[in-house]
Amino acid sequence: MARSLVIVESPAKARTIEKFLGRRFAVLASMGHVRDLPKSRLGIDVERGFEPRYITIRGKGPVIARIRDEVRKAREVLLATDPDREGEAISWHLAELLGLPADAPCRIAFHEVTARAVEAAVRNPRPIDMRLVDAQKARRVLDRLVGYKLSPLLWRKVRGGLSAGRVQSVAVRLVVDREAEIQAFQPEEYWTLEADLLAEAGGLPFVARYVGPGGKRPLPDRAAVDRVLDRLAGGRFQVVSVQAKERRRTPPPPFTTSTLQQEASRKLGFTAQRTMRVAQELYEGLEVRGEGSVGLITYMRTDSTRVAEEAQREARDYIVGQWGEPFWQRRPGAAGAQDAHEAIRPTRILRHPDLVQESLSRDQARLYRLVWERFVASQMAPAVYDVVTAEIEANGEAFRATGSQIKFAGFMVLYTEGQDEEAEEEGEVALPELRPGQALTLLGLRPEQHFTTPPPRYTEAMLVKALEEKGIGRPSTYAPIIETIQARGYVVREKKRFRPTELGVVVTELLKEHFPDVVDVAFTAQVESQLDRVESGEASWRDVVAGFYAPFASELAKAEEAIGRVELAEDATDEVCEVCGRPMVRKVGRFGPFLACSGYPECRHTKPIVEKLGVGCPECKEGQLVARRSKKGRTFYGCDRYPACTFVLWDRPTGEVCPTCGSLIVERRARGGGRYRACSNRACPARSAVARLGE
Repeated sequence: MARSLVIVESPAKARTIEKFLGRRFAVLASMGHVRDLPKSRLGIDVERGFEPRYITIRGKGPVIARIRDEVRKAREVLLATDPDREGEAISWHLAELLGLPADAPCRIAFHEVTARAVEAAVRNPRPIDMRLVDAQKARRVLDRLVGYKLSPLLWRKVRGGLSAGRVQSVAVRLVVDREAEIQAFQPEEYWTLEADLLAEAGGLPFVARYVGPGGKRPLPDRAAVDRVLDRLAGGRFQVVSVQAKERRRTPPPPFTTSTLQQEASRKLGFTAQRTMRVAQELYEGLEVRGEGSVGLITYMRTDSTRVAEEAQREARDYIVGQWGEPFWQRRPGAAGAQDAHEAIRPTRILRHPDLVQESLSRDQARLYRLVWERFVASQMAPAVYDVVTAEIEANGEAFRATGSQIKFAGFMVLYTEGQDEEAEEEGEVALPELRPGQALTLLGLRPEQHFTTPPPRYTEAMLVKALEEKGIGRPSTYAPIIETIQARGYVVREKKRFRPTELGVVVTELLKEHFPDVVDVAFTAQVESQLDRVESGEASWRDVVAGFYAPFASELAKAEEAIGRVELAEDATDEVCEVCGRPMVRKVGRFGPFLACSGYPECRHTKPIVEKLGVGCPECKEGQLVARRSKKGRTFYGCDRYPACTFVLWDRPTGEVCPTCGSLIVERRARGGGRYRACSNRACPARSAVARLGE
C-alpha cells in the first residue's frame, strides 16, 4: 500500500515525527534549503520586475533525487517545514522542484513537535501560503540587491573582501553610535547625603536620604553639601508623615525569540547563535528516557506571547497542586505579529526539568529549565510588597526613608528575571515602626561624591533588545546579524560587550553620508513593516522592492563618483610578531580576520586569530589550548606552542579533568542530536560514567 510522504528540514525532526505517524507515512529531510540565489552573480533580473533566478544548492542533488523517488511512490505529499516565512518558502521551493500543483493542499504546519500537534496537522493540510512566500522573497531580494551592489563599492573604495548588508549595517551603526556617545560624554559631579537614624533606644538604625526642601534634588558639589550640613547643625530630626501602600510586581510574559536570547545571555552566558541552536534541538525532538524521541518546547522563532488554552489549563493544575490556589492567576496571551504562533513554552508542563535532565546535554538541560520556569512563572500570581515611605525633616531640610517587605511571593517563589545592568536587587528593607511627630536620634551624616556615567556598551542581550525595540530584523535574524557583524570585523566583543573597530566606524560613516536610508534605523524598521504588509496581502512584493531600489540605485551612482579611496589606520593588538618583534595588527581578508605584522612589506608574517579556551595543555604543561581550523574547515583544539607541542583534540575541552584517569573532559556531539560530556581518553574505564556524570 502506498504511503503518504512527509518532508521536513532536519533528520532529528524527521525521526521524531516518524515515531508519531507510524508505518502509513514515510518521513524524509530536505536538509534545510534546497534552492537559493547563485553565489557567483546577482541572480536577480532587475529589468523584469526583480525576478529572482533560483538554482539548486550545490550538494543537494542526491537529497532531491531521493525525495523525487519517494514522491513517485507516495499517495500524497505533505510539506512540514517550520511554521514561519522561511519555512513556507522552503516548502514552496520543494513544491516547485517536485512539480506539485500550485493549489494542492500539501502544506502542514505545527508549532510543537508532539504527537497531538503533528496528527492534527496531518488531518488539516492546506495550500502553500504565497503571501508568506512573497514576504520572504522580498526580504531575500532586498538583501541581495544591497549586498551585491554595495559590497563591490566598498572593495574599490575601502578594502577588498568587505561586504555590506541591509540589516547588518544598521546593527553596526547602533554599536558605532553608542561608542560615539561614550567618547563624547562629559561626566558631571553630584553628591548624595544620607542620615543614619535611630527611632528608639535599643532599636535597629535605618537610613534616610536627603531629598531637599522641595522633593528629590541632587546636590551639585561639595559646597552645596557643606551648606546643607551647616543648616542641619544642631537640628532635631522628626518624622513628618508616614505612608504605607501595597505594590504588585507582575511576572514577565513567556518567552519570545528575542526575550529568550536576552535571558539566556544574562543568566546562562549563551550567545544568540548558541541559544537558537540548542532551542532548535529542544524543538525538533530528543530521546527522553521512557518516552523516546519527543519535542520538548514549542517553535522557537516567534514574537507572540499568546498561550494556548490547553497549556494554560495544564499550568493552572500544576501551580495549584504545587503551591496552592493563591499562586495561580489566569494570564491570557497578548496579541501580536504572526499571532498564529504561540510563545515559547514547554510542550508538557509535567515534564519537569529534573525528570528529563539525565536525557539532555548540559546546554539543553539549562535552556529547557529556563523556558520551563519562565512559562510556569508567567501563569502565576504577582508578587506583593508592603512599601512604607517616611518623610523626615530637620531645620527645614527634607529626608526620605523607604522600606519594603514581601507580603506574598507569588511567581518569585520560582523565577526572577535577569537584568542587563547591575541594579539594586528588590529585596526586603525593613523600617522600624514610625509615626508622625516622632523624634529621631541622629547617629551620623554621610555625604558621598558621585559622577554621572556614560551609556554602557551593548552586551549581546542589550543589542538584541535594541534590534527588537527599533523594529530591525525579525526573530529569526537576530542571531545571524550579531554573528555576521563580528565575522566581518566591524565589531569586536570585549568583556562581553561590543566595541566597533576602526573598520566598522569608517564603513558606517561612509554609508551614513552616501547611503543614509541603508543605515537609517527608522527607514529599516519601515521596510520591515512593508514586509509585514506583503505577508498580510496588503502590498505587492515587487512594489516594496521597487520602492526601495529606485532611490538606492541613484545613491549608488552618485557615491561611485563622490567617494575617494579611504585609508584605514592599523587596528593594533597586544600580539607580537614572532619573526621581527613588531606589533601584530588585525586585518580582514577574503576568509575573515587574521593577524599580520605591522612591518609589512618588510615582514610578511601572518597568523590566524585563534580562540583561547582558558585550558592548559596537558602534554607540555606550558601552553594553552586554542581553537583552530583544519584545511578542510573542521574545528580542532591544539596547543598554542605548535609546532613545539603537537597535542590535539577534535572535541572541545571543558576545562574539567576526569576523576578516574586525569585526562581532559570534552564536549561531544551525540548521534541523535545535542551534546554530552565524556573523557577524552578512549581507553579510560570510566568514560561512559563520566559522560553520565557530566550531564
